[in-house]
Amino acid sequence: QVQLAESGGGSVQPGGSLRLSCAASARFFSMYTVAWFRQAPGKEREFVAAITSDGGRLFYADSVKGRFTISRDNAKRTAFLQMNSLEPEDTAVYYCAAQIGGLSFVREYEYNYWGQGTQVTVSS
Repeated sequence: QVQLAESGGGSVQPGGSLRLSCAASARFFSMYTVAWFRQAPGKEREFVAAITSDGGRLFYADSVKGRFTISRDNAKRTAFLQMNSLEPEDTAVYYCAAQIGGLSFVREYEYNYWGQGTQVTVSS
């Protein structure tokens, strides 16, 4: 069983930055692909970014490419999402998720473990 806990959300003005963290309880965290998803009010949850177990491959949604950066520190069992140039459209609850052995890194159903989410609000 893997427990994930997100932190770092908050309110920021357009153009600002936030750094989200995802702390994992898994002893073998380094074996898991980790992703960030988000869900805006009235919308379905959507893929944001993913990083493979060794950090060698990164995947991003087109809407965040060039603005968001996913990373991980396996020694600290933590993944991060650095969000820059935030826009009001980025307002959502952000979820951390983890999986092993899935065929897709961007499909929600491939992820077995989820955190509770952290709210990000971008508003002037």
